[in-house]
Amino acid sequence: MMASKKKQKLKKELGLLDTYAIATGATLSSGFFLLPGLAAVAVGSAVPLAYLLAGLLLVPGLFSIAELATAMPRAGGVYYFLDRSLGPLMGMIGGFGTWIVLVLKSAFALIGIGAYLNLFIPDVNLVPISAASVIVFGLLNILGAKKSTSFQSVMVVGLIGLLASFTGVGVMNVELANFGGVFSQAPESIVSTAGLVVVSYIGLTQVASVAEEVRNPERNVPLGMFLAFGTAILIYSVGTAVMVGVVSADVLAREGGGLTPVATVANALVGPWGTILMTAAAVLAFSSVANAGILSASRYPLAMSRDSMLPQFFSRITAGGAPVHAILATVSLILVFVVFFDATKIAKLAGAFQLTMFSLSCLAVIVMRESRIESYDPRYRSPFYPWLHIMGVLGPFWLIVHMGLLPSLFTGGVITFGAMWYNYYSRERVDREGAIYHMFESLGRNRDAGLDRELRQIMKEKGLRDADPFEGVVATASVIDTPSGTGFRNVIWGASACLAEACGVSGKELAEDFLQGTVVGMTPVSHGVALPHLRRAEIKSACMVLVRCRGGTLMDVDIRDGQDPQSEPVQAAFFLVSPLDDPRQHLRILAQIAGCVDKEDFMEAWLSASNPQELKEAILRDDRMLTLTLEPGAPSAPLVGRALMSVPMPAGTLVALVRRGPEMVIPRGATVLEHGDRLTIIGEPAGLGILRKRFAPGGTGQGKGELAPDAPVGP
Repeated sequence: MMASKKKQKLKKELGLLDTYAIATGATLSSGFFLLPGLAAVAVGSAVPLAYLLAGLLLVPGLFSIAELATAMPRAGGVYYFLDRSLGPLMGMIGGFGTWIVLVLKSAFALIGIGAYLNLFIPDVNLVPISAASVIVFGLLNILGAKKSTSFQSVMVVGLIGLLASFTGVGVMNVELANFGGVFSQAPESIVSTAGLVVVSYIGLTQVASVAEEVRNPERNVPLGMFLAFGTAILIYSVGTAVMVGVVSADVLAREGGGLTPVATVANALVGPWGTILMTAAAVLAFSSVANAGILSASRYPLAMSRDSMLPQFFSRITAGGAPVHAILATVSLILVFVVFFDATKIAKLAGAFQLTMFSLSCLAVIVMRESRIESYDPRYRSPFYPWLHIMGVLGPFWLIVHMGLLPSLFTGGVITFGAMWYNYYSRERVDREGAIYHMFESLGRNRDAGLDRELRQIMKEKGLRDADPFEGVVATASVIDTPSGTGFRNVIWGASACLAEACGVSGKELAEDFLQGTVVGMTPVSHGVALPHLRRAEIKSACMVLVRCRGGTLMDVDIRDGQDPQSEPVQAAFFLVSPLDDPRQHLRILAQIAGCVDKEDFMEAWLSASNPQELKEAILRDDRMLTLTLEPGAPSAPLVGRALMSVPMPAGTLVALVRRGPEMVIPRGATVLEHGDRLTIIGEPAGLGILRKRFAPGGTGQGKGELAPDAPVGP
C-alpha cells in the first residue's frame, strides 16, 4: 500500500445504457448501410450466412475482451490488456494498430454519410461537410464522456427505431424465390465474404477502451457488450435477409457499387419517402459511429502516454474529465483521411487487423489465467476455457488468409511500425513486463511484481462484490486499544491470541507467520496503517482484529539485508486471516481496507473514536452502514422497548452492533432496545435507504417500504 505517484483519473459517469449505446452505435453502420451490396457481389443470396459466420467467429474474442475488461477496467482497452499480459512490445503494436483502425472506421463512417447524401445532392462537394462533422464530434468529446454518450444514446434509440420499422415493413414484402441457390455458394466464397463484413462487428468492443469511465464496470461492460452483440446479430441477419428477399441479390449486387443498398430496398418498399427515411437512418448511424469512434479511439493514445509509450502530453485531462490532446490528435488523423484519402478500401483492411487483436485477446486470457496471479480477479470469466480461447487464437488468422494478400500485408505493416516505434522510442522509457513472465516463474525466468501491485490497485478501485463478507468481518472483529509505547511484536502476539480464539487455530503459529510476513516485507505499511495478513487451510471464514496503537508504534522486528528499516509509526493495524481456498476474496477485503484508510478523514476518525463501535464504523463503507441513536423525540424513538426480533428489517440488512453506555451488547433476537442505544446497521444500500427514511434524523418517518419481518437482525 505504498504511496504511488497519482495520475489524473477519468470520471466514472457512464452507466449500462451508455455502454450499450457506445457498442451498438459503433457497430450498426457500414455493416448494414454500405456492405450488403458488396457482399451480394461475392455470394449472392447467401449474404445473411456470411454475416452470421463473421459474428460467430468473433464470439471467442468478444468473451475474452469482456473478461479482461472486468479484471482491468482501464482506458486503452485492448492496448492495456495486451501490454499487461503479453508485454509492452505487443501492447505498443496493439495500441497503435487499434487506434489507427478506429480512426479509419470513423473516417469511413463520414464517407458513408457522403454516399447517402449524394443521392439528393450529387453535385455538392461533401468533404467540407464531413470535416465539419469531425470537428463537431471532437468538441462534443472534449466536453466530457457523459455529454458525448448522452448524445450517443439519443442517436442509437432513433437508429434502432428506424431499422425496426424498415425490417418490419420489409418482412411482409419478402419473396422467397429470391433466396434460390442460397446453399449452393462455395464455402470459400462465404468465408472470404465473412472476412469482408467482419468490420461490421468491430464496434462491439470499443466500450472496453472507456471501461475506466464506467460505473460498476464488472457488470456494465460485459452486459453492454453482449446486449449490443445480440442487437447486431439480429439486425444484420434479419436485415440482410429482408434486403435479399425484397429486391433479390442481383439487384443488390448492381447497387453495391453505389454503396446505398438500404436506400434501394426502401425505395422498392415505399417509394421516395422510404429513400429519404433510410438516408436519415444512415446519417444517424454514421454520425453515431464517428462520435463513438472519437470517444474510444482517443483513449488509446491516453493510455499509451500514461505508460510512457507515447509523449506525456497525450495524458493531459481537462477539468471536465476529457483527454483533450488525445482527442485532438484523433480528430486530426480523421480529418487527414477524410480530406486526402479514399478511406473506403482502407476501412476494409481495418477488419483484418482487428481480427488480429481478437486473436491476441484470447491469448491474453490464456496467459493471465496460467500466470496464476491472485490479483487477476475478473468478475466475468469467459466460458469453455481453454478450448474456446484456443479456437479464438487460431480462427481469426484462418479468416485473414482467406481475405487475400492485401489485408495480410496491411496487418504486417502495422505490426512492423509498432515494433519499430517501441524499439526506438519506448523501450528506454518503459520498465515493466507482462504477465507472461509469471508463467515462467517456476523455470527461473523474470516475474513482474509491478503488475501484481497494479492489479491490486485496480481491485481497490473496483471495490467489493456483493457476496464478500466485509461488513460481517468488521462487525465481528475483536478490537485492541494498546497503550503508548507498545512494541509491534507485542501487538502481533495480542492480535494472534484474539484470532486464535475466534478461528480455533494456534495463536503461536499465527504470530510466527505474521512476524515472518513483516520480516520479508509482506505487510503493507503506509500513512500510519499496517495490514498484516495471511491465509491458512484450517481457517473456515475470514476473521479480523483491529488494533489502535495510541502514540504510534514502530515495527521493531528483524529486517532483512537490503531492506530499509520502517520508521513511520503505526497507529492502526488490521490483522486479517482468511481461508486458503479463496485468495481473491482475501485480496478484495484487503483492498477495501486500503481504500478506506486512504481517505483523508480516516485517521482523524480513527484516533478520535471513543469506543470499539466507532473504531469499526471508521472503516465500514458509508453506503453499506447506518448508525441510529435511540433518543426521545427522534424518529427512532419508537424502537425503544422492542426486542430486535420484532423490528421489521428490510431484506439484506441486520443490526451488527449495539453500544449501550460504556458496554458493547451482542445483538440477539431477544435483545430489548433501550434509550441511548447506538445501533450500527449494515446491509444493502436499498434496504438501508428504507431504514434511513424511516428512522434517521432528517428522514420523513413515513417511508414504509417493503420490509421483511423475519429478516435477520443480528449476527
